[in-house]
Amino acid sequence: MSEFSKSLSVSASALRAQATRLRHVSENISNADTPGYRRKTVSFETARGGSDAAGTVTAGRVRLDRSALTRIYDPGHPMADASGHYDGSNVDLMIEIADAREAQRSYEANLKMFDQARQMSSSLMDLLRK
Repeated sequence: MSEFSKSLSVSASALRAQATRLRHVSENISNADTPGYRRKTVSFETARGGSDAAGTVTAGRVRLDRSALTRIYDPGHPMADASGHYDGSNVDLMIEIADAREAQRSYEANLKMFDQARQMSSSLMDLLRK
C-alpha cells in the first residue's frame, strides 16, 4: 500500500470515528429532556488488523454514563412518585455542545488532511504523465 493510500486510509477512518461521535452527541442533545435517559459516550480505539491498518482508528463500544440522574420535582407529571419527583436525564447541554464542537473541529482537520493527500497524489500523477 502506498504512503498516499495509507494517509487517505488514516484520515478516512478518523472521519468515520468523528461522525459516529457526532451522531451520539446529537442523540444526547435531542434526548436531554427525556425522563430516565442516560448520556451515551463513545471512545476511540486503534484499529486491529495487518500492517495496512497502522494508524487507523475506529469508534469503540457505546457506553452509558452512569452518573446520577437528576431528580425533578413535578407532582403533576405522570412518572412522578409519591413524593412528586421523577428521574430526568443526566445530559449536560454545555458538555454536549463542547463535545460537538471538538468533534466538528477534528472532523474538519481530518477532512483537510484527506484533501491534501488527495491533491498531492493527483499532482504526483500529473508529474508522472509529463
